[in-house]
Amino acid sequence: MASLEAKKVKADAKAAEEANKTEAEAVLKKLLASGMSADEILEKLKSVWTN
Repeated sequence: MASLEAKKVKADAKAAEEANKTEAEAVLKKLLASGMSADEILEKLKSVWTN
């Protein structure tokens, strides 16, 4: 039973990671489409990560 639970936890984590990746890609595309440069996006990300 523990093995099945571990597999489910792992699968859930992978699904969550994929959902986050998909969301991040959508946000990035939206920002680029709005005219924000890649450098501006990177600066915003850096400020979020360092705070």
